[in-house]
Amino acid sequence: MSDSATVSQRGAQRWERGHPWIFKSDVKKRPTVPAGAVRVRDDRGRWLGVALWSPSSEISLRLLDQEPDAVVDGRWWMDRLSRAVERRTGAGLDAVTNAYRVVHAEGDGLPAMICDRYDRWLVVQLLSAGVESFRDVIVESLVKLTGAEGVLARHDVPVRSRESLPRETVLLHGDVPREVVVNEHGVRYAAAPWSGQKTGAFLDQRENRVLLGNLARGRALDCFSYHGSFALHLALRADQVIAVDSSAEAIERAKANFTLNGFTNGEFVEANAFDYLRDRDRAGDRFDTIALDPPAFAKTRDSLEAALRGYHEINLRAMRLLAAGGVLYTASCSYHLTRSLFLEMIERAAEDSGRRLVLRQVLGQPVDHPEILAIPETGYLKGAILQAD
Repeated sequence: MSDSATVSQRGAQRWERGHPWIFKSDVKKRPTVPAGAVRVRDDRGRWLGVALWSPSSEISLRLLDQEPDAVVDGRWWMDRLSRAVERRTGAGLDAVTNAYRVVHAEGDGLPAMICDRYDRWLVVQLLSAGVESFRDVIVESLVKLTGAEGVLARHDVPVRSRESLPRETVLLHGDVPREVVVNEHGVRYAAAPWSGQKTGAFLDQRENRVLLGNLARGRALDCFSYHGSFALHLALRADQVIAVDSSAEAIERAKANFTLNGFTNGEFVEANAFDYLRDRDRAGDRFDTIALDPPAFAKTRDSLEAALRGYHEINLRAMRLLAAGGVLYTASCSYHLTRSLFLEMIERAAEDSGRRLVLRQVLGQPVDHPEILAIPETGYLKGAILQAD
């Protein structure tokens, strides 16, 4: 770490306000070394700390340590990763599930790094050239800390291309099965580490699924069901659950997950959720419990306006489908749709629905997906429980 970077006052102030990113435009002197860890100072010569350096990225520097003389070696990674592991252990996650996030990137002070646990195996994503340069020591530390039998890298995400890194899914340690049975508060489902969404399953909705499951009754609907994660929890208390997804493969997995739990009250519909909600609305159908967990409609800031129209449409239809006293859980995982915009959208949809709706609870991410207030990028999931009056 003999080389260093010099950043502008604007970049330095960003770090001082608690955000770990410095963009290319604020790097006044670029390090001459390849991707890795470098010392950083401002343009007045004041040392600021040590950062991950990504030569090709728009986010050039990601703060790792505010101690300029910190040595980012095996001991450093073991210490930082152990803190992340201990946060999950202290939260008691092992008592309620065998699948959770071990490292939430900037939320755990480990920029551009994701690690999810699926029982005895780990799935990682190293999303910057800087953190990729420490791949071997990271894997070694994770295995020592968790006793994992295998570590899989799901490096098939687009952001890797912007870092001049290959997009690939590759085994880094031991072996990882194609399917892992997850136990989530007593409900079981099969995760797919090699091919499933994200790292194999949607772990960030775990506690919200349990919450809605405890409120479920009567006739229930799970839209954008994917592998049936919400539907499974609804099935514990609802008389009937209809799971809707546009993917035939997802529907088959949802059916298999119902069978895994011995549930017989599921109905599975391969359909576009927008069309299904519209058709059920026109037919005057009613549901006592509805889960509305769509994919991210706003993947970029430019797509936000169109995304808001989509969110408004599906929420309006779902609100109209609620029976008297019925409960709706609605969510968005679009980072660009802020919490305030999300709540405004719900309010407009409620007005347009002609229904009187009570906002019972505003929800967010679970403890293993920590949201840092000074780093808005760490928080993306927002949800709400509504009840028809």
